[in-house]
Formats: sequence, structure tokens, C-alpha cells
Amino acid sequence: MDLKGKNCLITGGSRGIGKSIALQFAALGANIAITYSRSAEAAQEVVKEAETIGVKAKAFQADATDFNAADDVIQTVVKEWGSLDVLVNNAGITRDNLILRMTEEQWDDVINTNLKSIFNYSKAAAKPMMRNRGGSVINISSVVGISGNAGQCNYAASKAGIIGFTKSYAREFASRNIRANVVAPGYILTEMTGTLNESVLEQINSETPMGRAGNPEEIAATVAFLASDLSSYITGTVVRVDGGMAM
Repeated sequence: MDLKGKNCLITGGSRGIGKSIALQFAALGANIAITYSRSAEAAQEVVKEAETIGVKAKAFQADATDFNAADDVIQTVVKEWGSLDVLVNNAGITRDNLILRMTEEQWDDVINTNLKSIFNYSKAAAKPMMRNRGGSVINISSVVGISGNAGQCNYAASKAGIIGFTKSYAREFASRNIRANVVAPGYILTEMTGTLNESVLEQINSETPMGRAGNPEEIAATVAFLASDLSSYITGTVVRVDGGMAM
């Protein structure tokens, strides 16, 4: 795989899966821009590591739910680097609770961050990608969006919505050589999932045919393939990276 010379934006790229994607892209020669919500220090560490590899890198503090901020970020990338070739919508949160206990705020926070942000950035990316006569949009969903999960009605709804959005977006822009695909991770070892206790982890492993959790680098490798020209005839597809969990 070769991403040399491609300009890529990864939302939520300062930690976890987003960080792994950003650094994988950089290792393959891409210039990388990331967004983050809180930790400027973590974001700058990603930038420095990418620059050490020898590519351009930038970090933007931006609320993923802010429509205008998404447009500003993408316009800045295009103005400074000349194009946007790859967009990875990765930013996401959880606010787990059983539906009888779930608050309106917990529902709204997850839908806005996980789903509205996809609209914000994908819409802003469309015109520059059309001018560039091509592009790749990769949206990070979850196997929970396919199978559902008790205590995660908000999260599952947002992740299922991403799949429907991506298929529709892919149909709208296929004739413009803009591809859109979904990566649906299973249980991946990150800060977000690291709070689960040992018994829950053992149960997840027992329900996964491969018998283990995944790591962020395994997601990043799949995203890099979908960003590269090796996947030039793939659009509107959901790729599960889940050890067989949702098989």
C-alpha cells in the first residue's frame, strides 16, 4: 500500500484507533491532519511523530458536532496543502445506559458526536474532492451497529446510522470517483474500552471466534487499504474487523 502524497484528515485522531490510523497513514507517506476535542498535548505528540517520519502534519482542536468548525478545518487543509484526498470519520463517544435509565442528554450527546459529525465532515469534504476528481471517505462504525447491544441503544443507533449514511453517500458520489466505505470494529483494546472489568472481557473473548480482542493497528491497516488505490473498485461496503464476532 502506498499513500505517498495524499492529504488525509482523521477526526478524533489524538488517541486510540484514530491515532493508529493517523500514524499508519504517515508511515505510508501521507500528510495527515487530525482533529481532537481536549488533549492538545496528545494531539501534538501525534503531529511530532508524523513529522519525524517525514510528512506534513497538523492538529485542529474542533468540536465534532460543530458544522461550521468542520467546514473551517477542511477549508484550511485544502488551502494549505492543495487538496483533501482521504477523510476518516473516526470521532466517537459512548454514554452507555439501559434505555429505562438513559437520559435525553446521553442520547443527544452520542447521536450528535457519532452521527452528526459524519454529516458535518462528509458534506464539507464533498466539494474539494469533486474538484480533485476523486477521494476516499472511510467512516468508523461498530459491530454494535449491526448486531445491537443491551445498554447501548444510543451508540448502536449512531453506528447503524453511519452505515446507512455511507451507502447513500457512496451512491451519490460514485460517478465523481469519490468512494465511501465503512469499517466496523469489534472489541478493540483502547482507552475507551479499557474500563471494562476482567469478567466482561472474558465474556467478550468467549463470544469472539478468534478468542481475543483486536488492537488499533488492525483497524488502521484496514482503513489504510480503503484509503489506498488498491481498493479503487470498492465503495458502499461495510468491512467488519471483529475476529468473527458479528459473523
